[in-house]
Amino acid sequence: MRLPIFHVDAFTTHRFKGNPAAVVVMEKFAEDAALQEIAAENNLSETAFLVHEGDDYRLRWFTPATEVPLCGHATLASAAVVMERLECERNTVVFHSASGPLTVFRTETGYLMDFPVRLSAIVSSPPGLAAALRVDPIEVTTNQFNYLALLRMRGSCVNWRPTWRRWRAWTVPE
Repeated sequence: MRLPIFHVDAFTTHRFKGNPAAVVVMEKFAEDAALQEIAAENNLSETAFLVHEGDDYRLRWFTPATEVPLCGHATLASAAVVMERLECERNTVVFHSASGPLTVFRTETGYLMDFPVRLSAIVSSPPGLAAALRVDPIEVTTNQFNYLALLRMRGSCVNWRPTWRRWRAWTVPE
């Protein structure tokens, strides 16, 4: 399988700075296992896969280890590929994704995107979370994708050192 792969550094105008992402343009999505292998081979925090569909694009993101529901910098990198390499006359592109439609606009200084709203609910701290974090959160919220732990003060994070063994062993409760 021969595919164009773009390596894009988001959030910068300087080479080898910013947040890198791979953008792979495809006629149709390959099997999930193949997408995962390509992302692992790229070995960047995210690889975005684009498929043109009508006036818009379908977009999926993979880390070297798994598919993720949303990635901001890889979405902006994908917009740069579409508007600077594939369809240079465009000033707006809509990506359809697991997180819903994402619209990116070209501006005078770069690209602009609104993230989808993800409402969260306050929950009890799941068993093992405080031990894995090595700090007791004062509040924990969750949505269909994430947990968010609110810590008491900024100093709680400055010298934070999670227990990675416990973190890797911690599983998200059903």
